[in-house]
Amino acid sequence: MANHSSPGSEASLASLIGGVVNDAKDLLLHELTIAKLEIQSELHKTKEAAVSFAIGAGIAVVGGFLLLLMLVHLLAALTTIPLWGCYGIVGTLLFVVGLVFLYRGKHAAAQLDEVLPQTTTTLKEMPNG
Repeated sequence: MANHSSPGSEASLASLIGGVVNDAKDLLLHELTIAKLEIQSELHKTKEAAVSFAIGAGIAVVGGFLLLLMLVHLLAALTTIPLWGCYGIVGTLLFVVGLVFLYRGKHAAAQLDEVLPQTTTTLKEMPNG
C-alpha cells in the first residue's frame, strides 16, 4: 500500500505545526510576563521590608539613647556621684563594651584572612580540566 498525501493534508499539517509553534510562543510570552510580575512583586515586598527595618532601627536607636540617658540620671539619683561623673561611668562602660566587640570582629576577620590564602593555593593546584 502506497502512502499518498494530498495537498490539503500537507497544508493541514503545516497549519497544525504553525499553530503549535504559535501556541508555544504565546505560552512562553505569558510565562515571561508572569515571571516579570512575580519579580516586581518580590522587589516591592523587599522594599517595604527594608523601609520598615530602617524605621524600626532608627526608632530603636533613639530609644536606646534615651535609655542610656535615663541610666545616667538614675545613677546620679541613687548615688552621690555628680551628674558629669555618672556620664563618665556610663560612657566608659559603653566604650569598653564597644572595644570588646571591635576586638572580636578583628579576631574573626583575621581568621578569614588565614582561610582565604589556603583556598587560593588549593585552587591554583587544581588541574585545568
